[in-house]
Amino acid sequence: MAKIKLTKNELKKQKDALKMYRRYLPTLMLKKQQLQAEIRAVDARLGELEAERKRLRDSFSSWVAVFAEEGAFPPGLVRVKEIRRSRGNIAGVEIPVFLGSSLEAAEYDLYGTPLWVDKAVEKLSSLVSMDLEAEILREQSRLLGEELRTTSQRVNLFEKVKIPEALQNIKRIRVYLGDQQTAAVVRGKIAKAAMAREDA
Repeated sequence: MAKIKLTKNELKKQKDALKMYRRYLPTLMLKKQQLQAEIRAVDARLGELEAERKRLRDSFSSWVAVFAEEGAFPPGLVRVKEIRRSRGNIAGVEIPVFLGSSLEAAEYDLYGTPLWVDKAVEKLSSLVSMDLEAEILREQSRLLGEELRTTSQRVNLFEKVKIPEALQNIKRIRVYLGDQQTAAVVRGKIAKAAMAREDA
């Protein structure tokens, strides 16, 4: 514990600090709750995306044999043309927001490739789009997690250190000032009694 002065000025300073801690603590707690709710929402969306990706991948498993056909599946069939994103703000945290993506299929010989390649392009495009969204969601989760850790540390600092420390300092100063006041009254009475004896 830091050394404090046992004065009225220090008492006022400690009371002001306590008032500030108590004023900001509810705001920090609210921010913490908001971040926790947002992280849960992002994790839920990631879970939905993963389940969707798994269903899509499972549907590909029936096609595995045709993927092996010689030259039927040209390399780089689906390419990312553009990722549309913006910036959002949640509880003071700047996060990326996925708005969508533009994908393009490589040109391939419509006569020389099997019919199923069109369906494969469609499914691969969906899969790539989900991967891009999942990547941005993971970034959101990381940024929100870092802010949650910082906010939780501040809440704990205020709740477990700063507020109890200020209360203890206020109590110590009040006890000391009360003792000083009592001693002054006693000295005054002794001096008054001594003066009364001298006058008599």
